[in-house]
Amino acid sequence: MKKISNDVGILFRCQIYLDTIPKIIRGMAQGIFFNKKEGLLFVGKKVKITNRQNIEVGRNVKFESHSEIQGLANEKIIFGNNVTIGKGVQIRPSSYYGVGHIGDGLVIEDNSSIGPNGFIGCAGKVKIGKQVMIGPNVTIIAENHNFNDQNMAIKNQGVHQKGVNINDNVWIGANVTILDGVTIHSNTVIGANTLITKDIPSNTVFYNKRTPILKER
Repeated sequence: MKKISNDVGILFRCQIYLDTIPKIIRGMAQGIFFNKKEGLLFVGKKVKITNRQNIEVGRNVKFESHSEIQGLANEKIIFGNNVTIGKGVQIRPSSYYGVGHIGDGLVIEDNSSIGPNGFIGCAGKVKIGKQVMIGPNVTIIAENHNFNDQNMAIKNQGVHQKGVNINDNVWIGANVTILDGVTIHSNTVIGANTLITKDIPSNTVFYNKRTPILKER
């Protein structure tokens, strides 16, 4: 785990320790229910974790306050070493009640993070590589509804999943939406507020410059 910067004063250090110690205590209490490697687990206030037996956590994993991690999936939910799940993030492979399609789950590899208030709908498999930074309010949806039959309600036409892959060393800016079937290749930067519907090649910077529409009523 990284050390506190030398630029942080004593008072600030004390405040950081006072905030962090309860997270470690919660992690020790809850860690016995996970498939867990040696090392610390940090759990913030009001974190909701279900189906822990299907969740694997590495060393120094952080689940920040008000995050929600659901383990009900066909495959294990896996968090590598030094992974951070930000405040208010939701990770949902399946419905709360286990009806309908049971999702394929999520893998996040070492040293990657999801910023505050993200949503990961991992009904299709979502794979996030190493050293990936995902900004706040990012949505990843690995599922699409079928809607071709105009004589049937959309919610009754079922769903299909291709999955989402985000390779190593990717930075995804705030408020990005990534839809099913997308692969974002390594060493890529995705600009804030971008909608991703197609694969993004490696070593690129990609963003949507949306044109505002103004018309009279």
